[in-house]
Amino acid sequence: MVANEREYQAAVGQLTELELRLREVERSPDHPNKGLTKAGIHKMIARLHEELAEHDGYCALAHRTEREQ
Repeated sequence: MVANEREYQAAVGQLTELELRLREVERSPDHPNKGLTKAGIHKMIARLHEELAEHDGYCALAHRTEREQ
């Protein structure tokens, strides 16, 4: 779980790097284990998207709760 802004920015950076890596693998027709590599990268991207969405939802809820007080 992304616990703070520093971790959030690190996760965004990792996501960007993974997306770039995925594009490289997709462009390389002779990449060894291409299917396994793509599947692993997709899995890591999905996990990061989930963690970032969870953090965004938590922050939105916390912000809304602060306004109500």
